[in-house]
Amino acid sequence: MQRTARALLPLAFSTALIAPLALAQGASAAPAEQHAAGQQTVRAQSGAEAAAAYSRTTTINRAKKWLTANNGHQVPYSQTKTWGGYRTDCSGYVSMALSLGKPGPNTVGLATSTYTKKIKMASLKKGDLIIDKTGGSTARHVVIFVKWSSSAHKSYKAYEQRGGHGTDYRTLSYGVGSDQYDAYRPKKYG
Repeated sequence: MQRTARALLPLAFSTALIAPLALAQGASAAPAEQHAAGQQTVRAQSGAEAAAAYSRTTTINRAKKWLTANNGHQVPYSQTKTWGGYRTDCSGYVSMALSLGKPGPNTVGLATSTYTKKIKMASLKKGDLIIDKTGGSTARHVVIFVKWSSSAHKSYKAYEQRGGHGTDYRTLSYGVGSDQYDAYRPKKYG
């Protein structure tokens, strides 16, 4: 028994030292695997695996919550207030739905390669974003795409946080014509 403890003690210390280093380099801890001898092995998970674990359905489910989060009513819009740590403007709302760090990047930040990659409107899938990153802070906007309204792709259903109203799910056509809106795919989806 004493020999086994001496043999496993260095292993335990090396695991304790290596795991934080692996996490600092973009890996995340995955569930520990239990071995027959009662020992545990922690498997590192790459950033890509962690991103793949976050689904489009999770984004939509989180977006839906703000429709009734305010005692059965939508969360009100504000560029200065927060709800659950996230700004209650459009980009704060999208940051909440994507589970980004609080209070979340602004609309211009969401359109950068840190969070998204630009795609064609025809390539939109549930949970993708449609962003107008041009203009002043009251002109920029971002919505969460859900689905096309018809096979003609002239309008779509989306979640948004909009001024004068708050959280909404409605039919929109931003980005379909010749306007400043573009489609983006969040990098969280892998």
